[in-house]
Amino acid sequence: MSGHNRWSAIKHKKAAADSKRSKVWTKIIKEITVAARVGGGDVGGNPRLRSAVDKARGANMPNDNIARAIKKGTGEDGGVQYEELAYEAYGPGGVAIIIEIMTDSRNRTASEIRHVLEKHNGKLAAAGAVAYLFKKQGVLTFEGASEDQITEIAIDLGAEDVRAGGTNVDVFTEPHDFEAVKAGFEAKGLKPTHAAVQMIPSTSVRLEGHNAESLVKLMNELEDHDDVQNVYANFDIDDKVLEQLSA
Repeated sequence: MSGHNRWSAIKHKKAAADSKRSKVWTKIIKEITVAARVGGGDVGGNPRLRSAVDKARGANMPNDNIARAIKKGTGEDGGVQYEELAYEAYGPGGVAIIIEIMTDSRNRTASEIRHVLEKHNGKLAAAGAVAYLFKKQGVLTFEGASEDQITEIAIDLGAEDVRAGGTNVDVFTEPHDFEAVKAGFEAKGLKPTHAAVQMIPSTSVRLEGHNAESLVKLMNELEDHDDVQNVYANFDIDDKVLEQLSA
């Protein structure tokens, strides 16, 4: 399993254990609001909104909160207008980072993200400097599942790739096939432990020692920022070391 996928697995477990934390809900509400604004409030006809609502339910968010977020997005309930941004950056050891943002104040967020990066030996990069190292893909993660079974179904559903690592099996799809593949697995009684469209790195940078420690601290602080929705990076850190640093 690549470093970033391992990191994602660790973060998902933490989120599941602490799903009622207000910060988690705040980020999901932003995603629901923007998804409804961009694609409309019909969950059945808006794949991005459907994915955000699934995430909300997985975090035990009440239906009333979900409904209010959708209404804010469609303009029925007023509210703050969020802007979507993606910052590119370099982290310790030259790791490439993409930071997806939703903010109501571009200048404030840019200043705060720059400060976080500099504190952990990172820096903002020019647009396009690292984006070419990533590919947008749908990723469905199955924990404790049979690799052979998952692979057979994935092939039948037209998935792009299957990779196993540790106790997890990851299925990769093209973004436009993501919802159909996810629905196909669920129709067969196999619900992924996590499913999302992500930015997957095509290369990785091996980190050890101080650089590895600094990178994990940077990733944690970025992901804890209220305006940061997702952070993707092409690091490769030994699984045991990553577990220890993320504890």
